[in-house]
Amino acid sequence: MRRTPWFVTLLMALLLSTTLLEAKRYTYLEVHRMPQSIEKDYYIWRFLTQPSTTPQEARRIIQDASRLNKKLKTAYKKKTGFPARLLTKPPIVGGAIVNPTHTKNNAKANTLFKEGIRLVGKNQLQKAATLFYQAHNHYTKRWEKDKTLFWLYLLTEDDAYLKPLLKSYHINLYTLLGADLKKQQYPATIITPTIHKRHLFGIDAKNPIDWAKIKAKMNQTGTNLEALAESCKSEETIGIYSYLKAKACNYRKSYFPMPYRDTMKHFSKQRQALIYAIARQESRFVPASVSRSFALGMMQFMPFLIEHIAKKKGEYIDLDMMFSPHKAIEYANFHLDYLGKYLYHPLFVAYAYNGGIGFTKRLIKKKEYFRRGAFEPYLSMEKMTNVEAREYGKRVLVNYVIYLNKLGVRTRLLPLMTMLTNPAQTDSFRL
Repeated sequence: MRRTPWFVTLLMALLLSTTLLEAKRYTYLEVHRMPQSIEKDYYIWRFLTQPSTTPQEARRIIQDASRLNKKLKTAYKKKTGFPARLLTKPPIVGGAIVNPTHTKNNAKANTLFKEGIRLVGKNQLQKAATLFYQAHNHYTKRWEKDKTLFWLYLLTEDDAYLKPLLKSYHINLYTLLGADLKKQQYPATIITPTIHKRHLFGIDAKNPIDWAKIKAKMNQTGTNLEALAESCKSEETIGIYSYLKAKACNYRKSYFPMPYRDTMKHFSKQRQALIYAIARQESRFVPASVSRSFALGMMQFMPFLIEHIAKKKGEYIDLDMMFSPHKAIEYANFHLDYLGKYLYHPLFVAYAYNGGIGFTKRLIKKKEYFRRGAFEPYLSMEKMTNVEAREYGKRVLVNYVIYLNKLGVRTRLLPLMTMLTNPAQTDSFRL
């Protein structure tokens, strides 16, 4: 009998394994039994997009959703021919408790601060300072109070505003810049936990439903967050542990874990710091994270980008594979290689990671952004209309500086800020 060549056998095995991957399916009961959560919503979407799911099953499973996003609405209508509607709207598992007074105060403060920034652009500095002072009194979050203190210092050059800024426990753009301006050390509230236990029985860090259950416990009245954190303490679950520890102390300490060293060690220190910086902001290093729009995994990739990168790499990937932190790091490194062809500064890379490279290109090519001038680049960073990208960029930049230092590259934030008005050092779009 003629033997099949070894390479043909290997090819057939690879094709079979790909077919099995592509055949990954969920049953109605599997999804129905999941606890209500954003994570379950993702699996409802996966179930709706399966060819084998019937319209009848779709009509039943959609009522399990906690909320309807665009993906769910589109998949449901494609499957049934009708718009999706929830008969009831029960509270989502893990939802945050909102203080109406704080919300009202923050809205007022944001209005005052935004107007203050507008007046800075018109060189009406005294009026702007008055508004920043009022905003400081209305803000309830520490980092936003720090923001107003920094701007009051910029406008007045009065060290009285730097003193409380330097005493702030919060790690943010303004506290680090305050330390740079006064040539002081960065705050001592930065913690990188050391954990020796590798695994935990009963918690799969790559399972979104396990993460949903932990979030539900976290938000239960009377939960001891310190005890819950300790129950999640292992190398595999370091993201969950660090997140809970930070929440337990009301974020008075800032946790900067450094997991997955074996996967990261082959990258440059700058690339390692950037991946860590983005991962901390995107997911707090929780591998099974799912956003409301179904961004997935530790690096929070949208499904369309996952599929695009897989095509570029010439491989098949099931979306659930993105819950592997090592796969997420691999794809992040690939995506950052692309962004790095055009953007050289971590702030601009962060803008592009969050808002897209087209958004970033349009922003920085505008003559009123990131050019030399009074209060730059701080003014440009504050007057961005894309609020999500604006705040995201600040946090990633701070994370980047901290992680570079932890990786042994002595770095201060102020020189990186100075670079932002020099296109030759930041990007290829303005040359």
